[in-house]
Amino acid sequence: MKSNSLMVALVGALAIVIFAVVLANAYKYKYKISNTINVTGNAKKDFESDIVKWSASFNRKSMDLSAASEQLKTDRNLVRKFLEEQGINPQEILFNAVNISRDFSYHSDGQGNSYNTFTGYNLSQNVSVESKDLDKVDNASREISALISQGIELSSNPPNYYYSKLEDLKLELISKASENAKQRASNIAIEAGSSLGDLIKADLGIFQITGQNDNEEYSYGGVFNTTARNKTANITVKTSYTAK
Repeated sequence: MKSNSLMVALVGALAIVIFAVVLANAYKYKYKISNTINVTGNAKKDFESDIVKWSASFNRKSMDLSAASEQLKTDRNLVRKFLEEQGINPQEILFNAVNISRDFSYHSDGQGNSYNTFTGYNLSQNVSVESKDLDKVDNASREISALISQGIELSSNPPNYYYSKLEDLKLELISKASENAKQRASNIAIEAGSSLGDLIKADLGIFQITGQNDNEEYSYGGVFNTTARNKTANITVKTSYTAK
């Protein structure tokens, strides 16, 4: 009987100790959570693109395939000559394969019967330039109308601008945003009469690239502007620190 009573007493004491430990840990966790500083750090930087990509297409149409091919060849030589005269490196000029299609016009008679008529062969070709000489390509894209005045049926696209050191820029901004978040958290802790503790959590925000001085809105998936030569990169870092 005494042995059983002793066993019950030991079990009861052990239960009390375990309960006390659990309660203490729960209190410490609650205290830790209630003394957390949550801040968002931000960093941005203006930069200029160092790569430009530009493209245009031209086409010829004729009932005779050979005639259309010769006309397109003449146009291609004129386009190449124009770009080289603008100072663009010939190795940066790329002509894609010629696309050939047969065009038809569709008709219907008064009885509702439909038929089509062959109207000729349509040949088109795309030319593109990728260069680090932004000024020359920009100028060529603006002066491309000179080819149209020579009778070339040409459609030009706006230049697109890129940055070759984008990954380095991302790392730089992540570092600055993290430091900005830490400084903000430290300021909050000091104003509250405390000091900054350990970093608990850090979440990286979406990398955004917009045109400088453009009224572009950030998007949930990130903005990646390619139409502006001068851009602004922005990134945020959400952090949680303990307060001592």
